[in-house]
Amino acid sequence: MRTLSAALSAALSLAGLSFSSPVNGRSDHVIFTGPYSVNRDSLHNIHVEYGSSTFEGELRIVYGTCDMEEENDRHHHIGSTVVRRDSRPERFVWVVPANAVHLGCLHAYSGSSLVGRSEPIAVHQPKRKREDISQIADASGPWFDGVAYMQSKENNASFVASAKSKKIGIIGGGMSGLLTSLLLDSVGIKDWHITESSGRIGGRIRTKYLANSTPDEYQYQEMGPMRFPVSVHYADTNETLDIQDHKMVFQLGAKLNELNGNDSALAVNFIKWIQSSPNVPTNSNGGRLPNGRIPSVAQVSANPSLVEPAPEPSNTAEVEKAAEAIDNFVNLTEAKMKAVSTNVYTAHKKAIEDGLFQWSEAAYLKYALNMSADTVDYVAGASTEDPLWYYDTVYFLATDWRTIDKGLESLPRAFLPHVQDRLTLNRKIDGLVYNDETGKISATWRDDPLAMTPESEEYDYAVVAVPFTKVRLWDMPKYSSLLSRAISTMNYEQSCKIALHYKTRFWEHLDPPIIGGCGSTDVPGIGSVCYPAYKINSTGPGVILASYTSGTPARSVAALSTEDHVARTQRAMVEVHGEIAAEQWTGNYYRQCWEVDEHNAGAWASPTVGQQDLYLPAYYKTEFSTIFIGEHTSYTHAWIFSALDSAVRGTTQLLLDMGLVDEAKQIVEEWMGRWISI
Repeated sequence: MRTLSAALSAALSLAGLSFSSPVNGRSDHVIFTGPYSVNRDSLHNIHVEYGSSTFEGELRIVYGTCDMEEENDRHHHIGSTVVRRDSRPERFVWVVPANAVHLGCLHAYSGSSLVGRSEPIAVHQPKRKREDISQIADASGPWFDGVAYMQSKENNASFVASAKSKKIGIIGGGMSGLLTSLLLDSVGIKDWHITESSGRIGGRIRTKYLANSTPDEYQYQEMGPMRFPVSVHYADTNETLDIQDHKMVFQLGAKLNELNGNDSALAVNFIKWIQSSPNVPTNSNGGRLPNGRIPSVAQVSANPSLVEPAPEPSNTAEVEKAAEAIDNFVNLTEAKMKAVSTNVYTAHKKAIEDGLFQWSEAAYLKYALNMSADTVDYVAGASTEDPLWYYDTVYFLATDWRTIDKGLESLPRAFLPHVQDRLTLNRKIDGLVYNDETGKISATWRDDPLAMTPESEEYDYAVVAVPFTKVRLWDMPKYSSLLSRAISTMNYEQSCKIALHYKTRFWEHLDPPIIGGCGSTDVPGIGSVCYPAYKINSTGPGVILASYTSGTPARSVAALSTEDHVARTQRAMVEVHGEIAAEQWTGNYYRQCWEVDEHNAGAWASPTVGQQDLYLPAYYKTEFSTIFIGEHTSYTHAWIFSALDSAVRGTTQLLLDMGLVDEAKQIVEEWMGRWISI
């Protein structure tokens, strides 16, 4: 850096400009120690030292040519503060404007006196707009715009960087809250505390080890997320593309293994997941094999007559026209699918531009094309409110998948050593209270649910990593209309799962055998059936995810008694596999219905038409010292990546709010640089 600075000083001399440091032959009170090179239209921290222990008073920092004689000759004003002997800020925030001159200096003024001048600073035009914090531009497109965020702040308080001793409350111990704690630690912010309503961390990661087994005994199923798409193979071009965004999960696993010293008891090891398998059951619409069992995917492929025909639509020609119209409108070309794999943010922006967030299938057919109600129902089915955002379609086209050995619970388990001393479990937050005088935010709770006066803990900032299904019941500050409506109305999907425990992995010894994979049935209320992808053909007990329902059917089965729901599911397993499923069942099970889970009240965010693009900008503003994160605040939903992605954005937002630009850049570069275009 000093070499660059000397070269710039020489260049100034050759240009006939005078530059001297110290100022006017005397020692500077304010000594600039960086930066020496910046980009236009970006954020930077200005670092200073003080050449005099007695200096105090008003301090103004401006940017202009290095030979400017008066403050009024400046190119732009950066900010001002008051320096006291007991309060000497050493870092300031510089929002470099797009028209900043190519070569200049920072100048410090106190009153009418010049008290410091930097060495020459090179100001570059970035190769692409928003090269630094924002990475790629606006809220309606790919990413959080840090430059615009800082420009929107109207007070000088945002000019002075805060100390790293700020007290941060992280509310919610799911994956977004856990990653936030790790990110804060990584940049030296240690005074954070996680408050979790349940007795465990991990949120909607929920691996259940049946029959009181341990992870090492491999008798488990995933009651929350299960797998991670890795890549898509395109047969026509023989091209395989990695799905870039989910790489953050693999990065997190590697980071945790490193932090834990590769302790085998805390290891996060990724293994192959089998998403498709030929012998899993399939929905045959009531069709059955001669022995009365539900046919498999391979059997239906070999003999399509095994599937009972569906009722014919009243107008076949209009149905064909409607299906073609939806395909043409979405226009999910191979190029678009590859764009999702390569950069889900730019794909999201394209989907907005194409109007896909403004229509559901049903609404487009009914209101844009004036199709009949019968046709709309036949073609659109249950997707009456979902926008046409197609990321899930691409994810599920993946041809290579991973899961975590011994269960996804390994992820929160690996976090525990790093959070257990700054973690409170079983505390149900029920409100946030903002102090107008101090600018601090308190979280409230009641150890006695009937207590009229709650307990509370005060923080400089609250990072809320709790689903809006729970937050909407809290007492809160008067957030903006947009954010308040996001909290109160964001739609969530419901889902139910049942895992059944068997004496052996009998399904792997049927004729033909079932080796991993997820299938489906036509039995009402059963939905998908998934077989374990781990320890194939091993001895000992095994567990089938015997029912996975979502959407409206999940509400119906959630209302069943546990006994009735489990019994219905076990009968379906006999219908799929034969009497061996009755002989092998141990009677052990686990049932998880997320909509009635007291800590979640929903499975994952599922924005209805208009909610996604409308509410995203609301999360990018820090209101009442509160930042909201979680998969519901991301561009995609239901995936662990979505939660992690929100933590990176939320932590970046928090650091910028504190003026810690260097640390914000560190987070961005480490956790996004591999897969976001710069």
